[in-house]
Amino acid sequence: MRVVLAGGGTAGHIEPALALADALREYDPAIGITCLGTERGLETRLVPARGYELALVPAVPLPRSITPQLLTVPGRLAGALNAAAGILDRERADVLVGFGGYVATPGYLAARRRGVPIVVHEANPRPGLANRLGARLTSHVFTGHPDASLPGAEYVGIPLRREISQMDRLSLGDKARSYFGLESDRVTLLVFGGSQGARSINQAALDAAPYLRAAGVQVLHVIGPKNTVEVEPPPGDPQYVILPYVDRMDLAYAAADLVLCRSGAMTCAELTAVGLPAAYVPLPHGNGEQRLNAEPIVRAGGGIMVDDADLSAAWIVETLLPILNNPEHVVAMSEAASRMGRKDADRTLARKVLEIVSR
Repeated sequence: MRVVLAGGGTAGHIEPALALADALREYDPAIGITCLGTERGLETRLVPARGYELALVPAVPLPRSITPQLLTVPGRLAGALNAAAGILDRERADVLVGFGGYVATPGYLAARRRGVPIVVHEANPRPGLANRLGARLTSHVFTGHPDASLPGAEYVGIPLRREISQMDRLSLGDKARSYFGLESDRVTLLVFGGSQGARSINQAALDAAPYLRAAGVQVLHVIGPKNTVEVEPPPGDPQYVILPYVDRMDLAYAAADLVLCRSGAMTCAELTAVGLPAAYVPLPHGNGEQRLNAEPIVRAGGGIMVDDADLSAAWIVETLLPILNNPEHVVAMSEAASRMGRKDADRTLARKVLEIVSR
């Protein structure tokens, strides 16, 4: 059996594809897996690092408005479609599974041209252009959000890495805090802004550092590789650990009691899978999907939400700190978050793909 996965550009497209690849290999190590990608996406680093073959096609970003660049799209899309079709032929693909992004559109069109079954997975409540197209070409459509607006789609959750979805956060807590140089018996706040960081979150947390320390809260703050901070907190007790990035997010989650973060689809899926409550700060740009990602979790009691414009050190002190200082409240939020999590979305989607191919 040969599977081609199309999900490139951002980690939100790539990580679910790789989690599905891992789950398929668990069912049958002999399954052949190839990932479609473009040379500009994170897949050039993430896919080979996970041991999977990467085949590149030209990137064809679609303009959001009518511009002269729109006239070049058909020709460039034809080239990408031909490249994707050639990869499907070479791999003798039995199915193409798309997760959105630049690479998914030529993947879907090539699969339709070659008569290869198509599976679409949409992580966000508001589907992107590629997956809206893909969903018109197949009846095999699955979503990672219960309110995703794709007619006839089945909600399965977002495939996650097993080291996160199956992690026992509480049993790993002491080891994880030691790994980051934190004390085992302190209330711990994890702060991060997504894969690249978030300046507003970084600044608010740093401004609140003296108040968090005075309340006995230690902080693990991942500022992001492309973000800088003007002033680092001086050494003190409790610890305020600043890192540019973290490869072991499973340990970062295990170290934390509560999180201050953006509300991307992957972040929301991972935090609920491990039962970690959060204060979500939706990205203020785009189509508002980050707010939609977090709303069901907040309604269920597994988190709170604050607008980016309202986030400040004062908000952290007045709203977040009282929660951190109330263990019963944190436990209740953790249980509520856990009830919203989908731990087996990778295996569920893998079974669906296997069933489709076997028909």
